[in-house]
Amino acid sequence: MKIRLRPISEQVVVIVGANSGIGRVTAERFASQGAKVVVSGRAEDALEALAQEIRSKGGEATAIPANVNDYAQVKDLADKTVDMYGRIDTWIQAAAVAVYARFEDTKPEEFKQVIDTNLIGHAYGAMAALPYLKRQRSGSLIMISSVEGRKALPYHGAYAASKHGINAFVDALRMEMEQEKIPINITTILPSSFNTPFFEKSMTKLGVQPAPVPPVYEPELAAEAIQYAAENQVRELFVGGSGKSMGLLQRLSPRLADKTIMRLGQLQRTDKPKSENAPNNLYEHLEGYNRVHGDFGEIAKRESLYTRFRMNPAVQLAAGLGALALVGIVSSRILRSYIKEIR
Repeated sequence: MKIRLRPISEQVVVIVGANSGIGRVTAERFASQGAKVVVSGRAEDALEALAQEIRSKGGEATAIPANVNDYAQVKDLADKTVDMYGRIDTWIQAAAVAVYARFEDTKPEEFKQVIDTNLIGHAYGAMAALPYLKRQRSGSLIMISSVEGRKALPYHGAYAASKHGINAFVDALRMEMEQEKIPINITTILPSSFNTPFFEKSMTKLGVQPAPVPPVYEPELAAEAIQYAAENQVRELFVGGSGKSMGLLQRLSPRLADKTIMRLGQLQRTDKPKSENAPNNLYEHLEGYNRVHGDFGEIAKRESLYTRFRMNPAVQLAAGLGALALVGIVSSRILRSYIKEIR
């Protein structure tokens, strides 16, 4: 089914979870390329500061606060965007929280808050944007999941559960739209580990500040992948080759994936003490972290060959043709050998 997508410079883009990290750099990137961006999150002051920063650089941005745990607020975000700009071309759902803790140390209300924000919040975003995208018969719905939607990490039970849930409901929604022949681009983005303030803001019961599992990538790479999905029909896109590798390992050998992850899981700890009572963003916006990058810039990579390959159709086509040619050569040799034998 052919899907019509506008170039970024002509798009109206909603970014939910825009205060920091991947959401923030995505808003900045889209605005710098001419899109009209609507930034949303829990803190009105922080959002307005971001919008003002974008406008000071010549971009067009509007701040509309919304708590993703409240469907009425998310629907109001969609309605106000359409009232203001007439349509929604791309809806990006990036809001997420986490609790770093063993499952049995996680309180019921903490587990529920992660699910409500990461999974139910994404569902609310899709529910709010979908009627407008269907009416237009165009546009993109981009859900930011995680490699943990394919393979969980220790101490991340609630977070991984929420990301698995995103993948499942998005798959169901995609099939339903195809059955109805509704030309909407529905994409799941699966980031690996990224150098954002996510780790500094998260609640932790590990006794120390958590850390991303290496290799770590800079969030600009994720923003570039999201932009690619907003202009090209994409089902899902891993950002960072390590995530794709882990997803593949999980499919081929779940037990080996477990062994590997259990070793890597120990790398989630820094040597910086942090109490479970330290300020965090599980229930409320946490001031002081309204930025793109976290504390792990010294080890962060700016490129991923795998992701670059996935975002380059010409290279994919050449690789595909090369693979077909190789298959043809091998098949031809096998056939010649077989003919010689039967003669």
